[in-house]
Amino acid sequence: MRYERMTPFRVMDLVRQAQAFDDTIHFEVGQPDLPPPPGVKRALGEAVERERFAYTESMGLRELRERIAAHYRHDYGVEVDPVRILITPGTSNAFLVAYLLTLKAGGRLGLADPSYPCYPNFAVMVDAEPRFYPVDQSNGYLLRPRDLEGTALDVLHISFPSNPTGTLYDAEALKCLADYCCQEGITLISDELYHALVYEKRAHTALEFSNEAIVINGFSKYFCMPGLRIGWMIVPERLIRPAEIIAQNLFISAPTLSQYAALEAFDYDYLAQVREIFRQRRDYLYEALNPLLPVDAKPDGAFYLWCDVSEYTEDSTAFSRELLEAIHIAVTPGIDFGRHGTATKLRFAYTRSIEHMAEGVERLENYLKERR
Repeated sequence: MRYERMTPFRVMDLVRQAQAFDDTIHFEVGQPDLPPPPGVKRALGEAVERERFAYTESMGLRELRERIAAHYRHDYGVEVDPVRILITPGTSNAFLVAYLLTLKAGGRLGLADPSYPCYPNFAVMVDAEPRFYPVDQSNGYLLRPRDLEGTALDVLHISFPSNPTGTLYDAEALKCLADYCCQEGITLISDELYHALVYEKRAHTALEFSNEAIVINGFSKYFCMPGLRIGWMIVPERLIRPAEIIAQNLFISAPTLSQYAALEAFDYDYLAQVREIFRQRRDYLYEALNPLLPVDAKPDGAFYLWCDVSEYTEDSTAFSRELLEAIHIAVTPGIDFGRHGTATKLRFAYTRSIEHMAEGVERLENYLKERR
């Protein structure tokens, strides 16, 4: 059975386990605690009042696709034809559509190790072969063409700012990867879900360097709409119809109410406040945690810290369980994200208030002192 080759998404197991304690400090789940832009709630209510419960076309509401295209002009200066945009039920479905579009049975998918744990499981679903390329502090947790040379790939899937490290490809590094993929006949899939949560640098989209790249993004992180399950993907013109056929069969259409709500998500003044709150949280937690559990790299974006716990354990799963049971702190074990160096890493998410996190840091500091 395919599922027997899949690994659990351990962070979701942790969410359930953390419910056993009323005073749990949550560092585990990558889910913003902030409300979405005010217009989102109004639009959702209006959609309910107008009884917009029917399916949309499988590619999604034309108005929403046009709004996303306008977003690419606003943020990147890139023109995207709305017909290339497919609205999906969250980015997870977009990943599956992308793999079905680009990978045959036995096809080779290149992934960084560590990276988001669901990617290789989606590869299992389509009978593809994931191939892992180590990234760590020595290469800034980023892949470069030289890391891929001498290996045969059909698809390369990157994400940035990455989960779990928050590292970002700059324009030169991204262009080099896009050019390499073009030269080698490799399809580039770029997961840009955390793009707008970049704090000092500027994020570039793969579409700036390749019209053949598949770009995936969504409303769950920056737009603070995780439970509405709404995302999008941008495909090359030649893949529009195949993507539509897959969507028709896989999910018919993204949730209609969520699509109408997303029309009001692009409130840039409000979203700038969201970004600033997460920047402040990053700065606080980085300064507080780094002396206790060294952070390999201060993240450029997203909302995670990748911490070294080698002084205390060689088993990040057991250590995360220990912290939950002993001091009611929920953190994600590094092993959730791959094998390369992950047994001595924990991922901390800064998705709660500074006051909430400060209580967790105090518990952790006292516990580590006693444990020594």
